[in-house]
Parts: sequence; structure tokens; C-alpha cells
Amino acid sequence: MTTQQPPANTSSSSKTDFQINLSGRYKIDTIFTIATWSAVVFAIVILVVLLSSVLIEGMPRISWQFISNYASRKPEEAGILAALVGSMWVMCTVAAIAFPLGVGAGIYLEEFAKDSWLGKLIEININNLAGVPSIIYGLLGLQVFVRFMDPITGGRSVLSGSLTLSLLILPIIIVSTRESLRAIPDSLRQAGYALGATEWQVISRQILPIALPGILTGMILALSRAIGDTAPLIVIGAASFIAALPENLQSPFTVMPIQIYNWVSRPQKEFHVDAAAGIIVLMLALLIMNGTAVFLRNKFQSNRA
Repeated sequence: MTTQQPPANTSSSSKTDFQINLSGRYKIDTIFTIATWSAVVFAIVILVVLLSSVLIEGMPRISWQFISNYASRKPEEAGILAALVGSMWVMCTVAAIAFPLGVGAGIYLEEFAKDSWLGKLIEININNLAGVPSIIYGLLGLQVFVRFMDPITGGRSVLSGSLTLSLLILPIIIVSTRESLRAIPDSLRQAGYALGATEWQVISRQILPIALPGILTGMILALSRAIGDTAPLIVIGAASFIAALPENLQSPFTVMPIQIYNWVSRPQKEFHVDAAAGIIVLMLALLIMNGTAVFLRNKFQSNRA
């Protein structure tokens, strides 16, 4: 009995089907590495230059007087108290409105909604809303929350601004919630069902605690966008000069980006220094807010471990 031997040599055409060319691949890899590092270095240099110019110009103006004073027509007496407190009011209200709505919508769309044309239509519209310019949300807020719902919101108030910014960041929270839930293996869900748990028990006690760090990350990004967005609030009529603190959700208000914009638009050099100091306060507030959210996210991660 004879066995068939494999051919000793391959044809010349098969030799040319695949070219190894390791030197060319390493060259492309080196070029790509240099390009990516160049992009990172360029972005960091630009950020350092901007931060340095702001710190050099604004740090001499930072004082307790600047923090505790209201806006003034005299630049040496101007302060950021009303804008700082207004931003805190708006951010707390936005978080209270957008977090339960966004997370709830994300859970429903990912866990409960059926694979139908309506669900696909909702998903496409949510993804499209994430790319809508913020000024469009300002126009919507002006018509709906300021004019139509004036008896409830109080017109150009903290509540109107918070509802407008909540609409702005809802798509971000919904998408991040769905992605966090989607990253959890289905085996955990099946294990819960096998033990007799209901669908809501599996989601609330198993899936949601695991997905919460990712959801909080999306919330951090959403609030970071909201605290620095000016266009929607200008459209709905947030005050650029106010010498009083908000007393309730129907009070008039201003926020730090609008106050900074007001100072930058003035011709006096001293107001530009005030604007640089306001930018420093805004960045510190953003760092504190993000640091708190990161602390909560890490705490949930450690508890899960």
C-alpha cells in the first residue's frame, strides 16, 4: 500500500501570493506611532499654552473678594458669586432631572424594548439628537419651557435653563447607559433567570450595580458638557448681569460661562483679567464635580470587587 506524498515544491505563482515584507510593515508601524505621539504632544502643548496664559493673567485676581462679590460695572469690584451659585443650582437640578430619565430610558431600550421598527426608529433618533447643535435646544427651551410652560417654570428661570440643558445631555446619558449594559455578559442574566428571579430583579440587583461605574462615566461627560455650554442659556434669556442669588427654581439666574462671556465682550483690559479669573473658578468647579463623580465610580467598582 502506497501513501500519497505531498508535493515537495510549490509553484512559482503560489510563492508570490503572499509577500512577507517585514521591513515595510515595521516602517509603517513606526510612522503610525510617530504620528499618534505627535498628535498627543500637539494637543498637550496647546492645552498647556492656554492654561498657562489663563493662569498668568487670572491668578492675581483670585481672592475671597472676587468669589464673594456680585457682578459690577467697576472691574476691580466685580465678582462671580451670583454666577457660581447659579451654576450650582443649575447643575444640581440638571443632574436630578437627567440622571433618572436618561438611565431609565437606557435600561428600557436595552433590556425591555423589543426588536421592532419602533425601537430602531427611537434608537436612530437618539443617536441623531446627540449631534444636534446646542443652540437648537436653546430655541426649543425658549418656546416650550420659557413661553408655553411659563406658569410652571417662571419664564427665564433656573428651572427653564435646567430643563433645556437636561434635553441637551439626555442622549449622551442614554447611549452611555446602553453601552454599559451591553458590555455585561448575558450569562449573568441567564443565571439569574435560572434561579427564579424576575427580569426586574435581575436588572436591578445584578446588572445595574455592575454597569453603574460606566453609567457614572457617561454622566460625568454629560455634566461636563452642560456646565460649559453657553448658547442654550443665552437663547432662553439667562441674565448676563445680576446682583442677587437664586431663591428657588423659578428665580432668574446666570451661570459662569455667561458671566465670563460678558466680561470678555467688554473693551476694558481689567474685565479681561476678571474673565481669566472666572475661567479658573469654572475649571476648579469642574474638577471638583468630576472628582466627586470619579470617587463615587471607584467606590462602586471596589464594592463590586
